[in-house]
Amino acid sequence: MTYLVLCLPFLAVALVASLATRRGGVRIAAIALAAIALVALTAVFDSLMIAAGLVAYDDAHLVGARIGRAPIEDFAYPIAACLLLPAAWTLIRGRRDP
Repeated sequence: MTYLVLCLPFLAVALVASLATRRGGVRIAAIALAAIALVALTAVFDSLMIAAGLVAYDDAHLVGARIGRAPIEDFAYPIAACLLLPAAWTLIRGRRDP
């Protein structure tokens, strides 16, 4: 099993939740901006951690694409967070609003 296969269910749940609670263009722009920032930070800091030897991956379980030293699979979780957290916020606020 590859790391990508492990990431796909998280991305799918996040995408479905995000689509179910979407509320216009401003939110999409905010999610995109946050995703760009988190992907950039992930690329920098994951590359540093891998270069320092803090984290290692079995190449047999990777797709092979990398950004810096970070495997592409590492970017699934920040993207899922950018999709899922606003959706959760919308659902929580919806329960409180009369």
